[in-house]
Amino acid sequence: MIDFRYHLVSIVAIFLALAVGIVLGTTLLQDPALKSAQELTAQLTKTKEDLRAEIDTLQGREAGNDTFITSVTPDLVAAELTGQRVLLIETPGSSSTVREGVQQVLDQAGAEISGRVTLTEKFFDPKGTGVLDGLVNQLKPANMVFPATATSWDRASTLLASALVTTDQAQGGTPNPATTDILSTFEAGGLLSTEGDPAKRAMLAVMFAPEKPYEGESAETQAGALVSVADGFDVGGTGTVLAGTAIPTAPVGDAITAVRDESEISKRVSTVDTADMPLGRVVIVYSLREQLSGRAGQYGMGKGASNPMPPVTSPTPSPTTESGS
Repeated sequence: MIDFRYHLVSIVAIFLALAVGIVLGTTLLQDPALKSAQELTAQLTKTKEDLRAEIDTLQGREAGNDTFITSVTPDLVAAELTGQRVLLIETPGSSSTVREGVQQVLDQAGAEISGRVTLTEKFFDPKGTGVLDGLVNQLKPANMVFPATATSWDRASTLLASALVTTDQAQGGTPNPATTDILSTFEAGGLLSTEGDPAKRAMLAVMFAPEKPYEGESAETQAGALVSVADGFDVGGTGTVLAGTAIPTAPVGDAITAVRDESEISKRVSTVDTADMPLGRVVIVYSLREQLSGRAGQYGMGKGASNPMPPVTSPTPSPTTESGS
């Protein structure tokens, strides 16, 4: 029969064995383990310092490039948009700092800003399409006909574009007779606000995308609504550029990505995803010039961008007559 003393001795033996094992293990492994940990720590520290130095170098180069581009921007864009009226369109969540920087460069390019229209969250609310449809039906002229597949935002943007932009240079700077009613009604409905004198129609438009993409179950619908607005103003005028910043992950709620994913619309509407950079502001000017020639492009560094900027073409030299020709 196994008595209590046997159990006690067994338990004591087990604990003694564990203690001896721990002592032997730590004694044998202490030096290699510590050395390995120290080497790994030193390696990680060096990697971190190298990456920090690389980041500092890249940021310094970027700052230098930005300073240089800013200093030569007036020369790069001089007279590029002389005589052109440009409408600015802000969307919910777009950056006023980006818009102010772009507006300054448009001024340097000789453009005249007709005014600014700020579309509200209510305008892009999927639950408010009934309000949009009602206002469009109330305000549209009898000869304005929409395709059967047109969305509420397609119809609304077509109506707004007819009031704010034109394809006829002779009508630039003049109001559409229906503009006042359209703008005042949309403004009274909390769908937009205006600044300046956008009623005096522009030829070109720059639309500013939200800084952050839409999220949630309506993200794709709302991004599509922004695409409709950009396309509506492009068709109603001589060109539209959608400007913003590149989103690394290019989610479905990103407006610039949404334009680039629409093969037909991307043939008409240009996008620039570097609008927060000095170079991007120059690219916006060049993209507007390209729009005037009937072409479009997707520019920047984000997903779907075809090139950093449009091709820069030299002025066509005047023909000369050589002797003997």
